[in-house]
Order: sequence, then structure tokens, then C-alpha cells
Amino acid sequence: MAVNIGYYSQRVWDMDGKNRADIKPGAHVRIVQKRDQRSGNLTEGIVLNILTNSPTHPHGVKVRLINGVVGRVKEILPDGLDPVRFSIAKV
Repeated sequence: MAVNIGYYSQRVWDMDGKNRADIKPGAHVRIVQKRDQRSGNLTEGIVLNILTNSPTHPHGVKVRLINGVVGRVKEILPDGLDPVRFSIAKV
């Protein structure tokens, strides 16, 4: 059952890492690395760049974190870095 709780609240609720538009460089996320897919172990970090080209992906958008780790986004956390105040160098 869906409850109308407003656009903003609903968008935050729906941000599960499957939509490319919801993920920006500087976002604070939890990803699953390829080696951790069976265990479900999540790695937390800041997005450096987005590797998935399609607008959506059923298993999560693939990203590279600022520490070089690559994986699929499982959770988008609310306290990402403000891209206006935090510039990320192109790799």
C-alpha cells in the first residue's frame, strides 16, 4: 500500500541506488563490491564518478568511490558532500 507523504519524502524513500539521476559525485553511499555480493557486506564512501551509463540498473548503479573501490549502490545516505563546496578532480 502506497501512502502519499509528499514528493520530497517519497523521493528520499525511493532512493535505493537503482536510478542514475539520484546519484551525483560527492554523494555519501553504501555499495556492494563484486566480491561481497554473496555476503551482502556493504562498503561506505563518497562517490567519485558514476560508471553505469544507463538511466537505471536493477542491481544498483555502478560507481567508483574516492578511495578507488568500485561497486553497485545499495543505499544513498543523506549526508553527502555539497558539490558546490567540494570539487572532485576528473580521473
